[in-house]
Amino acid sequence: MTQPKNPPAKDIVRRIAPKFAQLGNEILYGDIWERPELSKRDRSLITCAALVALGRTEQMATHFPLAIENGVSQAEIVEMITHMAFYAGWPAASSAAVRASEIFGAELDD
Repeated sequence: MTQPKNPPAKDIVRRIAPKFAQLGNEILYGDIWERPELSKRDRSLITCAALVALGRTEQMATHFPLAIENGVSQAEIVEMITHMAFYAGWPAASSAAVRASEIFGAELDD
């Protein structure tokens, strides 16, 4: 699996909490993401939905592009955001839509 790109926040976490970063790399990305019961595509879509539900817009910059690498289309991410509006709330979905627009920019699918 391709691990998420290293945004500045991840570098900061690695410097301030190296054990936390190590556990994430070894357990989350080295074990959990490699389990065969869910595809990486499904794990990415689930992760993105959780980020929308929790309002974790900063982490979307890592996980939305990773989801695309793992086979989720931009249109599917946008549809997931729309769907989540009715489960996680309109404000969470609105914030996620704005963040998706920032992340995808001109690359946004029609």
